[in-house]
Amino acid sequence: MSHSIFNRHWAAVILAALSRHGVQHICIAPGSRSAPLTLEAAAGNLICHTHFDERGLGYLALGLAKATQRPVAIIVTSGTAVANLAPAVIEASLTGERLIVLSADRPPELIGCGANQAIIQPGIFASHVGGALDLPRPSADIPSRWLVSAIDALLQQHPTGTVHINVPFAEPLYGEASSAFQAWHDALGKWWLEDTPWLNIHAERATPVLDSWPRWRQKRGLIIAGKITAQEGVALAEWAETLGWPLLADIQSHTGAPFPCSELWLQEEHARQALDRAEIIIQFGARLTGKRLTSWLAAADPAAYWLIDPLPGHLDPAHHRSQRIVADIGKWLVDHQAVSQPAWLPSLQALALETHAALAERLQEFGEAQLAQRLAELLPEQGALFLGNSLTIRLADAFARLPAGYPVYASRGASGIDGLLATATGVQRGSGKPLLAIVGDLSALYDLNSLALTAGPLVLIVVNNGGGQIFSLLPTPENERARFFTLPQQACFASAAAMFGLAYRQPEDWPSLQAAVEAGWRSTTATLIELKVEAGAPWLAGAWRK
Repeated sequence: MSHSIFNRHWAAVILAALSRHGVQHICIAPGSRSAPLTLEAAAGNLICHTHFDERGLGYLALGLAKATQRPVAIIVTSGTAVANLAPAVIEASLTGERLIVLSADRPPELIGCGANQAIIQPGIFASHVGGALDLPRPSADIPSRWLVSAIDALLQQHPTGTVHINVPFAEPLYGEASSAFQAWHDALGKWWLEDTPWLNIHAERATPVLDSWPRWRQKRGLIIAGKITAQEGVALAEWAETLGWPLLADIQSHTGAPFPCSELWLQEEHARQALDRAEIIIQFGARLTGKRLTSWLAAADPAAYWLIDPLPGHLDPAHHRSQRIVADIGKWLVDHQAVSQPAWLPSLQALALETHAALAERLQEFGEAQLAQRLAELLPEQGALFLGNSLTIRLADAFARLPAGYPVYASRGASGIDGLLATATGVQRGSGKPLLAIVGDLSALYDLNSLALTAGPLVLIVVNNGGGQIFSLLPTPENERARFFTLPQQACFASAAAMFGLAYRQPEDWPSLQAAVEAGWRSTTATLIELKVEAGAPWLAGAWRK
C-alpha cells in the first residue's frame, strides 16, 4: 500500500501549490487513475464540481474562470477523457481564461504496449496550451521542494490561457491518508501554513505611458470597444464622453453603447465617410462581433491606430500599421487622462439613436429579432447575461442596447457553438448571480448533457428557429442550404427539460415571455424557455438591412 499512500502525498502537494495561485474551484470527472487527485481535492478546502461528460466539464471550468477571473483546475482520468477537454482548452487559449488541466496518466511502462486506457498524453493539446509539465512517476526520491517549484514556475511563466500538468500514477490507486512519508511532506516546512507560492518569479511589466498622448487627445479620435470588463467599460464610456469622441461598442464591452446599432447605420455611406475623418483610432479589447464594424475598421486608414488589450499577441486581423499595447486597460485609462472637449461628431450619435428608436418600431413581430432588441427588459436585477454564438450574439450586438456595466459573457475566441450550456452554468456558479442565457437550437442540442449541471436561478432561452439560420444571411445555395448548412432538427425541448428536471415554458407573445422569465427567477430549478420562430423568417433580412 506504500504506493497508494505516497500517491496521496504527491497529489496533496500539487493541489496545495495550485491553491497558492488562486485556485478555489476544481472540476472533477469520474475515473480510477485520477483517484489520488480526486480524493485529495475532496478532503481539502476546494469547491468541487463534478460532471460525467469531460467535454462539458471543461466548459464548466471555462465559465467558472470567466465569472471569477481566477484560475480553475480540472481533474480527469487517462485516455480519451483528456482529449475531450480540447475544445474548452482551445477557447481559453484564445480568450485568456486560466484553466489548469490535471490529467492522470499510466506510468511509462504501460504506454505503447497495449495496456488499457493508455494513450500518448504529453503534448496532446499542442500549441493550445501556454505551457505544460510532464511529471515523473511519484517517488519519495524526488524532493517535494522540486515538485512545488516546478508547478510554481509553470504557472508564473505562463500567466494566461491553459496549462497542462500530466500526472502519472502507478497502482494501487486507492488508500487512506497516512503519516507515512511524513518527512517528505514536512520538507516544505511553514509553507503548509502559508498562502504564498514556494517560488516567486518577479516579472512585473509597467503600463506604458505614451508621451504623444497630450498631442493626440486634441485630435479627432474614435474609440472602438471590444471585449473588456464591466468596470473597464464604465470607465471607458466616461473617458470617451469627456474627450468628445465617438465610441462604437461590441456587445461584450459593457459601455452602454452610446452609439448603438452600428451594424445597421454603418450601411449608410455618409456615416462611414464621417468616421473616416478620425485622425486616431484607439481600440480597447479585441475580437469584435459585428461584421460591418470589423469590415469598416479593416479598411480604415487613420494617422494612428492603437490597440490596447491585456493579452499578448497581434490581435489585429487587418494588420494595420499600429501601436500594439499590452496593458491593463483600467490603469492605462488612468495614466492617459482625458481632457474635456465638445463632441466632434454629434450628428453620428443622433443617427445611431434614431436608428435604435426606429428599430423598436419596426420589430413588432414576436421572435428572435424582437428578443434581441428588447433584451434589456428581461435582464435580472443584479444578475448577468450569457449569449450563445452564431446568430444569437450577432442579433444582440446589432439590435440591443444594454446598461453600462451589466455583466455580459460569451465564448468569442474560437466562437464555436459547442459547450455553451456548460459555460453558462459555470458563469452562474462562479458569479453567484441569477443568469439569463440565450442560445440557438443546434447549440442546445450540441451540449444537451450539460443540462444536468443546471440549477436556479438560471433562465435558458432556446431559440428554436429550425437550425442554423445564420446561413440564411449568407449566400449559401438554396437547394443545399437545409441539408448541408442549417440542418433543421425536429427536436422538442419540453422533453429535454423533463429529462433533466427543468421547468419548461413555451411563450407565444412578449408578455408571456416576460412572465415566464420572471417566474424563472423565483424557481429553485433552472427554467428552459423554448422560443419557437419561423425558420428563415422574412423579417430577418429586412431587419438586418435597415
